[in-house]
Amino acid sequence: MATRLLVASAYALKNSKRYQRGKRFFYDLLENPDSRLKSNFDIVMIGLVIFSVGLLIYEVDKPLTELGIAFEQSVVTVFIIEYLLRAWLYNDCHKLVIAHFEKTQYLNIPFKISTVLKQILIKKLNYALSPLAIIDLLAILPSYRPLRILRLFLIFRLFKLFRYLNSLKLFTEVLASKRFELFTLALFLSFVVFIGSTAIYLFEKPSHNPEVQNLFDAVYFTMVTVSTVGYGDIAPHTPGGRLVAMCIILSGLGVFSFLTSIMVSAFSDRMQDMRENRTYNELKRFNEFVIICGFGRVGEHIAKQLAKDKQRFVVIDNDATNALKAKQLGYLVIQDDASKNSVLTHAGILHGANAVLCTTGNDVVNVYITLTSRFLNPTIRIISRANQRENIKKLYQAGANDVIQPYQIAGLVAAEYVGQPVAFEAIFGILRQEKQCIMETVEILADSWLQHQNLATINFHEKKLILIGVISANPIHSQHKYRYQVSHRHFYFNPDLNFVLQAGDLLLLLGREVSIEYFRDQLRLSGLAKSAL
Repeated sequence: MATRLLVASAYALKNSKRYQRGKRFFYDLLENPDSRLKSNFDIVMIGLVIFSVGLLIYEVDKPLTELGIAFEQSVVTVFIIEYLLRAWLYNDCHKLVIAHFEKTQYLNIPFKISTVLKQILIKKLNYALSPLAIIDLLAILPSYRPLRILRLFLIFRLFKLFRYLNSLKLFTEVLASKRFELFTLALFLSFVVFIGSTAIYLFEKPSHNPEVQNLFDAVYFTMVTVSTVGYGDIAPHTPGGRLVAMCIILSGLGVFSFLTSIMVSAFSDRMQDMRENRTYNELKRFNEFVIICGFGRVGEHIAKQLAKDKQRFVVIDNDATNALKAKQLGYLVIQDDASKNSVLTHAGILHGANAVLCTTGNDVVNVYITLTSRFLNPTIRIISRANQRENIKKLYQAGANDVIQPYQIAGLVAAEYVGQPVAFEAIFGILRQEKQCIMETVEILADSWLQHQNLATINFHEKKLILIGVISANPIHSQHKYRYQVSHRHFYFNPDLNFVLQAGDLLLLLGREVSIEYFRDQLRLSGLAKSAL
């Protein structure tokens, strides 16, 4: 009966959506590094830890008021609940029950509750014996007032900060990465202390040095000397003792020089990770931003324009010079290979990013970035730069929504307006937003007065507008020159006057905002009038 009830409860928990939602909520609250709930919870817990430690320090000299005692009890209650929730989240007990039950059913052997309970107990003990869980438990003990000695565990409340502060976590990871070097140094230091303490004791004790009464005094002197602190309360009187002290000082200098070099190399290795973690944490606060892959001339101009428009973005570039330049301009930068899955994932391609711009000067790299971005996020907008015309199709096949050839566009503009420097200067100024004009696209609506009209019949000058080109997917325009592919459509730069407009075509116009809006309204009204007829 007990076995049947246990197995039924396990399957009920497995199929319970409410239970799964609850566990997911507490996981986001306590463990999920990408959750905003955890970030807010960590801030609250840091405040509670600091206030509770201050309260316990205050209690050393003065008794707590009832309000202080109530606050302390509330904090401890929060610590206990957090400890129990983390133990609950550590593993799913019902999965162990189900796994053992299905194993016994498959092998046709008896189901033993004791075996399952043993597995559950081992899993929970693994959590309870983990360093952070031990710190959590010891942080609760100072609240037991009858045993004043438990106040010694007050320091473990401060150690709880390692759980909530990413910088402290990174510090422990740095130390862990150099544990072999630190262990070797600790062995050497222990050897120096042992030899030095023994030698000092053997030289100074027989000479009746009043400052060295026992071996502990010799160890104390050696530790103070090897650390180069030198309080001066104990000093050797014999020539042998002084010679040993000189050797201890030199050994101490070597030990701390070696320790300094270990720490510097460890942090220099992880400094890039620290900077990237800071960038990742800042990106998590953004709801919408753009990922710029490559910070060359094109990427830099795009970043400046986005910054001017107050749009959020992050730059990814593997080149140290480009990354440094972007940092000096105050941009968020990740110095890494943008074609890696992990880099784009950490950069927020799955949460927050709404576009990826591939702006490196290498078409092969742009293809790889496009492939990776499309694989990770099938719906994100990808705009890629192509330096060679033959690579345009490859970029579209890789998943790019739009492909741009900046050098070809610049060449077309220069060739068209080489004999019209004033017009070229005007367009250049508009593109740099130095003129009081804008560039907009206007769609040719079905049944509007422009449908099936050629450009010769449209007086754009009278409407205070300049036509730059037409964007169309209609194959009827394929005979026109200066055609430039844009995704599944083509851009016809400065088309001939016999160019016949079709429904769905986009006019790329230059002019004042009021002129463009008036022109768009005329098209809309003409379409409505024809529909009414």
